[in-house]
Amino acid sequence: MVFDYYKFKVEIKNVKFTSDEGIVFPKTAIISFIAENQEVISVDLFGYITSEEIYKKIEIGEALNLNHCYVKNFSLSIYRDNSNLDKKEYIKLKGFSARHSFFDSKSGTDFSFAEFEEGDLDFEYSHFSRGKVSFNSTIIRNGLVNFSNVFFRDGNLDFANCHFGEGEVHFKNSVIKNGVKDFQYAEFGTGLITFANTEFGSGEVSFINTNFNEGNVSFKVTRFDSGRVDFRYAKFGFGDISFERTEFGDCKVDFRTVEFNDGRVNFNRAVFGNGDVNFEGTELRNGKFSFKRVILGSGDFNFELAEFDGVDVVFDHTDFGQGPVSFHQSKFRQLSLQSCHLDHYFDLRVARCEYMDLSDTIVRDIIDLKPYDFDIDVSILNLAGMRLLGTIYIDWQNNRIKEMITRQTETSEAEKAEQFRVLKENFNLTGQYNDEDKSFVEFKRHEARSRLEKSLKKNKYNALWYYPIHGFKWLVLDKAGLYATDPLRVLFSMFGWYVLFSFIYLFLFSIGVSEIHSSTGYELSAVARAFYHSAITFLTIGYGDHFPTGVSRIFSSIEGFAGMFMMAYFTVSLVRKILR
Repeated sequence: MVFDYYKFKVEIKNVKFTSDEGIVFPKTAIISFIAENQEVISVDLFGYITSEEIYKKIEIGEALNLNHCYVKNFSLSIYRDNSNLDKKEYIKLKGFSARHSFFDSKSGTDFSFAEFEEGDLDFEYSHFSRGKVSFNSTIIRNGLVNFSNVFFRDGNLDFANCHFGEGEVHFKNSVIKNGVKDFQYAEFGTGLITFANTEFGSGEVSFINTNFNEGNVSFKVTRFDSGRVDFRYAKFGFGDISFERTEFGDCKVDFRTVEFNDGRVNFNRAVFGNGDVNFEGTELRNGKFSFKRVILGSGDFNFELAEFDGVDVVFDHTDFGQGPVSFHQSKFRQLSLQSCHLDHYFDLRVARCEYMDLSDTIVRDIIDLKPYDFDIDVSILNLAGMRLLGTIYIDWQNNRIKEMITRQTETSEAEKAEQFRVLKENFNLTGQYNDEDKSFVEFKRHEARSRLEKSLKKNKYNALWYYPIHGFKWLVLDKAGLYATDPLRVLFSMFGWYVLFSFIYLFLFSIGVSEIHSSTGYELSAVARAFYHSAITFLTIGYGDHFPTGVSRIFSSIEGFAGMFMMAYFTVSLVRKILR
């Protein structure tokens, strides 16, 4: 049966029709499918049964086998009116099957408030040619419900408040044209629910408050054109949920406050158009939420207040399109944005996240991680390989940056150093100069450790000279002045060196291996001579009124060099502070 035609023509012939199951119908319906240029595309034959005959079978409780039938103007609402029944009285349908059937009704085909008895309900390959199709408030007992490969030509489809039994529900490969598709408050059973490869056309598709229960749910490779796709307040059970490769067109997609519960949720390679995408308040207790290699359009992407406390949420390689992205106050176990292009504003001020992975990302706009009205609890932040062309709003102390990076177990010292370097440059651009200094110190520390590790990996005997060199840098460059970022610390270090050398001279006096003499004949006490000589030597004043003899000459030379070095170190750190 064709799914693409301009119009159709029906002829009823007084010729018997025998179905594939051997059921004989007294008349045959010949349906011609016609293209817009009036060319006949295809011709199909069906058995013909009138609605009145179907109503009689319902009245006497006979099984309804409508396979390969042409059914015109079927409506349970009309049946109730004719039988003087209440508009919402349930009508029991026994043994219903309508495979490869053709339903035709300008006013719509109506199965509302039907109660299908246990057993399979099969509409596979059927065709609803005109009018709205309604299964509103229908009860379907246990068994397979099969709407696979069905063509809903009108596109207005009503399954609101429909209750499905414990069997599987298939809408796979169906085509639903433009219109409203309403599944609000539908109640599915525990079997597989699949809309895989279904075409929903344009218009509103509503699964508001739908309960999918415990079965797996698949919208894999499903296609929506434009309009709205609404899953607000829907509840999923413990099964896996797949929207893999789904095409949402330019629809506004709404998953607000959806409860995914404990299943694995898969949106991998889905394609969104230019409508807004909203996952605000969504909840997933366990499992995994995968959003890899998804393509988004120009709309807003809202993932705020999501409750994914014990869940890994993965957006690796996703193209976030042209709109702003927000994860404001959400909770995750892990949030991964690895290898994404972050071209527009990203609000990553999450309430809690054990591990946030921004490695290998390219940032061209703003990433906001700076606390404002609530604490941001991120245990580990991975910025390895980030290309920062934009700006990160983050605070060294409030975000606990040092702990977030040093806790990483899977990155090397070189990668940690690079992350601190990126942050140093970022803080320079944002004018956070104190944070810049702290980042620079951590960058140099991890860089030094990385060089030591690499040298030891090349040859273990390199330790003989690399450890002393590393120790000297650690003492002089790091501890003495925090890599020229702290002038006050350099001053204290200078004072410490001065006092140390003074006591060295005193010690040398006490063991009689050196002396400090006066060239003016004015003698000072031993303590005064030691401290005075140390001062003029360290500061490279060189009055010449006191001079060393013995071993003190060696230490005086060393102290003179140390003093000159530390004064230069102080000058660099002070000028660095002033010029910024």
